[in-house]
Amino acid sequence: MPSEFNLGLVKNCHHLNMHRDMCPHVANHGLGQPLQHVNAVGPACWFATNQFTAAMIFHARLENHPLRTWDPSRATLFYVPFYGGLHASSKFRETNLTARDELAVRFSEFLESQPWWQRNNGKDHFVVLGRTAWDFMRTKSGPDYGASTLLNLPRVQNLSVLAIERNPWTGTNQHGIPYPSYFHPCTSSQVLTWQHSMRLSKRPHLFSFVGAPRKGLQRAAIRDELIKQCGESIRCKLLTCRYGSGASNKCSSPSEILGVMSKSQFCLQAPGDSFTRRSTFDSVLAGCIPVFFSRHTAYTQYMWYLPQDAEEYSVYINGENGNATRRIEDELMNIPTDRVERMRNKVIDLIPRVTYKHPNASDDGEFEDAVDVAVAALANHVQSLLSKD
Repeated sequence: MPSEFNLGLVKNCHHLNMHRDMCPHVANHGLGQPLQHVNAVGPACWFATNQFTAAMIFHARLENHPLRTWDPSRATLFYVPFYGGLHASSKFRETNLTARDELAVRFSEFLESQPWWQRNNGKDHFVVLGRTAWDFMRTKSGPDYGASTLLNLPRVQNLSVLAIERNPWTGTNQHGIPYPSYFHPCTSSQVLTWQHSMRLSKRPHLFSFVGAPRKGLQRAAIRDELIKQCGESIRCKLLTCRYGSGASNKCSSPSEILGVMSKSQFCLQAPGDSFTRRSTFDSVLAGCIPVFFSRHTAYTQYMWYLPQDAEEYSVYINGENGNATRRIEDELMNIPTDRVERMRNKVIDLIPRVTYKHPNASDDGEFEDAVDVAVAALANHVQSLLSKD
């Protein structure tokens, strides 16, 4: 595949994001820079991974995946390595819409030119986008937030699209995948060691909130209420993110985030700039039971990864219409201790399947990571699609 769609974009890493230099974040196949201060497991497992690099991590994992075949006639799935998310973030301020969509259009034309695309008109192909689906769904009638039209192109609608957030209403070919967190184990023993550590972790805080206030009526109302309630409770630990010149931002420190979450029984997960949050997967990694205020933060997103019965691993407090004024502390205090224990064990059990292995991981076959789960689910999905034709 032409490098302009993947590794060629990475060469321009200084200009991939309007807010930060992405070069440190695209290093090590998208894992980012190694971390030295998370001590429960070997340091080679931990990286300061950016939340928008899932496409690179998938690519690196699939290059060495045990199910990969070099004979396309034997393939049941075709992975298309397009770093559309990295490109999209470099074009958010591009006012010329033709220029903003140019690479997406070339990508669509490239797909149709490939002989194996013709076999099933692309229904057995998939792409991984390391951003939310909304960043690729600009319409003529809707507002322009900097998105491209990639997912509205007819050929691309035949693809299976893996994104960190799907459109829960119209994204019929979209499938939610976990945001990357910081833990990228090489062996199953490293996973078991971390899980054991989280089961033994003392959790003096009933609940915690890690995040910043938001602008916008509904998002601001939920965030402001959570920050207010957490700040007023002696049972809540608040880690407020601060951004801007000279601001000390503890939310940029994985050890600070995991330190708070691993000492908390429940972690509040209010919607962020969109419905979903990377923090959801940080909380799972820390063995902290997530508390959701919108069903679209997880329940309509990650069906391949999370139990169908949401009460097994999470708490839901309806905040869909800005209604988060119920006293959260009282809600959580009313949950029986034995149920809390069962939920926490379930959350910790989920850690392997929402974690991305290190691309150099040995294939010991003892645990499936987020990529393995996606490949298996995609194989079943594509088989079902083709059986209907």
